[in-house]
Amino acid sequence: MLNAPLPGTLDVRKAASRGVTVQGSLQPRDLPRFRELLAGDDGEIQASLDLYRDEEGRFVLHIVIEARVSVTCQRCLRPMPLSLRSDSELAVVWTDEQARHLPSHLDPLVQGEEECDLRALVTEELILALPAFSYHEQADCNTLLAEYAAPTEAEKEADDGAEKRPNPFDILAQLKRGDTHQE
Repeated sequence: MLNAPLPGTLDVRKAASRGVTVQGSLQPRDLPRFRELLAGDDGEIQASLDLYRDEEGRFVLHIVIEARVSVTCQRCLRPMPLSLRSDSELAVVWTDEQARHLPSHLDPLVQGEEECDLRALVTEELILALPAFSYHEQADCNTLLAEYAAPTEAEKEADDGAEKRPNPFDILAQLKRGDTHQE
């Protein structure tokens, strides 16, 4: 487990030319866009970036991210732990035109002359790694949902003592059958 924080920015072309490896850890609160998708600030994110030049001279960034975070279960709406893993090969390019000509195994990282924001890159990779929907195990959610579904004693007593109100659609049923009395 890494304890050193991930640097904020890096000149990925220079780092790839030198064959640099950058590793670091982050907290969900360090990534505001990703944090919005979580149930809380607890968790840890580990990132490892290997930068190198491939045999065709492209600047390549191999990024591996492992995260343990808390998300909201879409069935019971309670927090649940989630482990994420992202493993991507990115080719650093200057333009969208260069990105179109990359081989299929490389995703483009369009980077101008400025340094690359590593936290923004980690954020994008984590958002892509999130499942569309997160759920507890069925048995866990069923136990929690049963608490909400079962009426309380007070609700049962209120239902038993309540007068039965007429159904407003009964009049429509009478009209359909022709049972109405004209006065």
